[in-house]
Amino acid sequence: MTDDEKLALAREMFAAWDELDWDRVVDLFADDGVLHSVMQEPVVGRDAIAGRMAILGSKCERLTLHVTALGVIDGRVFVERVDDFDFDGHHGEVPVVGVLRMADGRVTEWLEYYDRPTLLAGMGISDDFGH
Repeated sequence: MTDDEKLALAREMFAAWDELDWDRVVDLFADDGVLHSVMQEPVVGRDAIAGRMAILGSKCERLTLHVTALGVIDGRVFVERVDDFDFDGHHGEVPVVGVLRMADGRVTEWLEYYDRPTLLAGMGISDDFGH
């Protein structure tokens, strides 16, 4: 994929999140794609990613990914953004850096770096599910 194609795919992915189009989010991953919030175990494969999106989608009322920087470095897409969301009656904003690898028109790996306690507080979750 060219750098322009990678940036277009990233923008398409971010738009799917903004639209809460979880089926499209899953479809944009490779069959064996990885979604990895680095402070947790990676979610591997479209079926597992679909399961994660179903959980998120069941309580996410609104989400806007405010992208502040987007570019390609050494073949990977880097994005700096602030996720602004309403989740289960709570509002949160979380600064995030993401690194995406892509091939054949799909995301093969998406690494996410953010402060987990800030995310959970914004979601109204006081306990990290015992982890």
